[in-house]
Amino acid sequence: MMHRICFIGGDGIGPELVEHGRRVLDALGLAYEASEASAGYECFERSGTSLPDETVEAVRSADAVLFGAITSPPNLQNYRSPIVRLRQELELYANLRPCRSYPNVNAIAREVDLVIVRENTEGMYSGRERREGEQAVGERVISRKGSERIVKFAYDYAVRHGRRKVAVVHKANVLRETCGLFREVALEVAKEYAQVETEEVIVDAMAMRLVKQPQAFDVIVTTNLFGDILSDEAAALIGGLGMAPSANLGEGTPIFEPAHGSAPKYAAQDRVNPCATLLSACMMLEELGEQERAERLHNAIVHVLSEGRVLTKDLGGNAKTSEMVDEIIANMQREGKRREP
Repeated sequence: MMHRICFIGGDGIGPELVEHGRRVLDALGLAYEASEASAGYECFERSGTSLPDETVEAVRSADAVLFGAITSPPNLQNYRSPIVRLRQELELYANLRPCRSYPNVNAIAREVDLVIVRENTEGMYSGRERREGEQAVGERVISRKGSERIVKFAYDYAVRHGRRKVAVVHKANVLRETCGLFREVALEVAKEYAQVETEEVIVDAMAMRLVKQPQAFDVIVTTNLFGDILSDEAAALIGGLGMAPSANLGEGTPIFEPAHGSAPKYAAQDRVNPCATLLSACMMLEELGEQERAERLHNAIVHVLSEGRVLTKDLGGNAKTSEMVDEIIANMQREGKRREP
């Protein structure tokens, strides 16, 4: 089956990592029609916009997008994050962040296997901010529709993947209207999934419990800002953002991206951890129905990590990014030959 995949490198280390992702897809023998598009700060400096209309159209025309990383400068009033805009325009309301332990990775916690489902289109990232004299005001938008669909997504994910428990994270004891609505809707939805255990957790308690006992959690569902913060905290437990893939899912073209930033100081140095990008490619392959290829790629990543011979500096080795990717590809090819009849 021929897939249409759009590649968006973005800024900093993004383009080189996306190129490595493409190398892996080629090595897997995936049949795809490629397109390339621009987004991010460098695009903004060139064209005056961080997300050109032609990029939006390229995304809409694709079956999936592999997205690199972007720089979002905090001091530009007329700059808007392209990934936030894409999530909203395409109604990619679910940000899926798997967080699991991998072998031979220097990590704070072991035996972690949880998934954070983050609402992706509203909350504090709704874009409703303004200055009023000497004060700044931001509006936190929580809707019944947005809450219902993200909570349903979390429970459906739990059922499909044999997950036993969903933790609903909120701050309804203080944010009584916004989190109050999210909590109300979440508990209504939970009644439809009697086979899945439901737990309520206040967000500050969640931050503490993730550090103390991440193994106690299975699926976590929460609002946009809370999910953004908690998912990075969870990534720190398993070795850092270099091990953290993500998917943006919903009504439009799904977008897959590593959770880390653009790290411009490391750009073009061939030294960063490729795992988050390649694990995002695994998620993309699963979404495209390419389960066997997804498994081959994932197994190869695990094998290379387990061996510990060819790892980047953040993983305790001295290999270049390209060398680690080469080793992963070589392992995939060996595995492919073993599977041949």
